[in-house]
Amino acid sequence: MDTHQLHIRNVNVFDSVAGSITGPWDVTVEDNLVASLKPAGATDLAGTQIDGSGKTLIPGLIDAHWHTMFTTIPTTVALVSELGYVFARAVVSARDTLLRGFTTVRDLGGPVFGIKQAIDEGTIPGPRIYPCGGFISQTGGHGDFRLPYEVPRGVCGHLSYIEIVGTAVIADGEAEVLRGAREMLRRGASQLKLMAGGGVASNYDPLDVSQFTLTEMRAAVEAAENWGTYVTVHAYTPRAIRTAVAAGVRCIEHGQLIDEGTAALLAENDIWWCLQPFLADEDRALAPANQAKLQQMTAGTDAAYRLAIKHQAKIAFGTDILFAPELASRQGAMLTKLSRWFTPAEVLQQATIRNAELLAMSGPRNPYPGRLGVVAEGALADLILVDGDPVADISLIARPEESFAAIIKDGRLVTQESG
Repeated sequence: MDTHQLHIRNVNVFDSVAGSITGPWDVTVEDNLVASLKPAGATDLAGTQIDGSGKTLIPGLIDAHWHTMFTTIPTTVALVSELGYVFARAVVSARDTLLRGFTTVRDLGGPVFGIKQAIDEGTIPGPRIYPCGGFISQTGGHGDFRLPYEVPRGVCGHLSYIEIVGTAVIADGEAEVLRGAREMLRRGASQLKLMAGGGVASNYDPLDVSQFTLTEMRAAVEAAENWGTYVTVHAYTPRAIRTAVAAGVRCIEHGQLIDEGTAALLAENDIWWCLQPFLADEDRALAPANQAKLQQMTAGTDAAYRLAIKHQAKIAFGTDILFAPELASRQGAMLTKLSRWFTPAEVLQQATIRNAELLAMSGPRNPYPGRLGVVAEGALADLILVDGDPVADISLIARPEESFAAIIKDGRLVTQESG
């Protein structure tokens, strides 16, 4: 079998480990791996070549909190539309995600297994997907999107629509949580997600409520541990977060309403904290309904980031764009908002090597064994050729259609600028 080679000549490289720009280098990709980085001009290159002069090669971006199925459709469309239509929209969204330079996503809720399979076999373009499958929610929890007439659960012997299609698992009690966790693992989840507290997009639960008991959460954690992986939870408040920590959860999503003692607890226990830069800015106007809860949550964002930095918590980056088609195109712009708290190099590190470290916690359930988040020999060849220096100008990441001269996923060119 012939080896596929791609050479990027005379290019500067973002070293995501050190957080600095090095080079210039000649970078060679063979098949789906980075084969070598050699000083520019040191060797003769044969095969497909790209001129990297004046450009910077960075690892493919990673969004650690994404919803492939529901990013670009309104809530009502997701709940009542023909399922084929929802999937068709998701196929387009997956392609657009990749074209924004996000070559990998951790999908935290939705019937995404079929889309993932189609991407992995090359049928459709899209990012690598680390799937949770249906998020696990208690009755009346953040994942309970049932319509009013679908109560009580199982009326007439039928599950609700969101359960049938695999959007959510509604579970009450240890046995139901355990069953739901095992079903998602059976379907191919690389990690599990539980709803541990109130949410913005859901209608039945205020932000301050805690969801699931310690024993219920522990049931899911033990199921995940038996499969060599972990549980992450949606939680905003100290009570919800502390219950999750006590249950053995390894990652917290959001946490905008945290207090200092709980932030310290996350750091002390080496628990990942996947924060989103939700602010009272132009993006809030593009978000879906429940604006009062959204305002309450965004008011805590700045303090949450500052506490995470103060206590040196393990911070991951995710967008959690949900039911907001206008906001989806701003995925890269949301990443650049991190410059409010971090240097540009630190921003890029979060969306590359740091998020890759979080993904690796799925252990033997990792669907893509190999090294992500770095431009290094032997790493998976997910790369972006940026026209300019994103460490000097992080706003380049927010304008992929202008700034990305080439996007490479799994060693293959996804797109390259003409000329």
